[in-house]
Amino acid sequence: MEKGTPKIVIAFDGFSSSGKSTMARALAKRLGYRYIDSGAMYRAVTLYALEHGMIGADGTVDAEALTKTLPEINIDFAVQPDGSQHTVLNGKDVESEIRNIEVSSHVSAVAALPAIRHDLVTKQQAFGKSKGIIMDGRDIGTTVFPDAELKIFVNAPAATRALRRYEELKAKGQQVSYDEILANVEQRDHLDSTRAESPLRRADDAIDLDNSDMTIAQQDAWLDKVVAERLKAL
Repeated sequence: MEKGTPKIVIAFDGFSSSGKSTMARALAKRLGYRYIDSGAMYRAVTLYALEHGMIGADGTVDAEALTKTLPEINIDFAVQPDGSQHTVLNGKDVESEIRNIEVSSHVSAVAALPAIRHDLVTKQQAFGKSKGIIMDGRDIGTTVFPDAELKIFVNAPAATRALRRYEELKAKGQQVSYDEILANVEQRDHLDSTRAESPLRRADDAIDLDNSDMTIAQQDAWLDKVVAERLKAL
């Protein structure tokens, strides 16, 4: 990015496993911006709840107990030597743990709790006060940064997104079932779209990106063009 170019907030929203985190992270690196994975924050809270017995066998979340412990939950991000970003929960690197299927199966229920959303939205907004930030999630352009200078809404069919997630987890050595992942993706789509608190929806001023048939290189080229146009218009 050219010297003197104003820094902005870029918000990525979209359904689970749509690839928004990968493209947002890469774009942040190219622009020299800070990247924040808001979904990782909800996953970290979910992991904490699971480890402390706050989610029952039937998937019910003990909202009262979890809300009371929010002051004890510290979430941060650590940049690794290879440039990747890991989620840190109370001083521990939990990047691998928060990506497992158990956390994925419960995160939407945790994220639907008003107290959790209010707490994390406040933390997310604090990250963006100095601009030069890219954040992805479900309600970034509608709730967290409604005044973001650029909003992207990413989508692809559930089957396509499930296959991506399946291949990603298999590559990490995890024993997973495609059918189980597809069911999880469809369940999360439903929960994210119908929850009462900040449901997933496209912001009116968001730019749509259906990346079903796009390569990573094509996505990056598309994003670079959109960002350049937006910065030029400021």
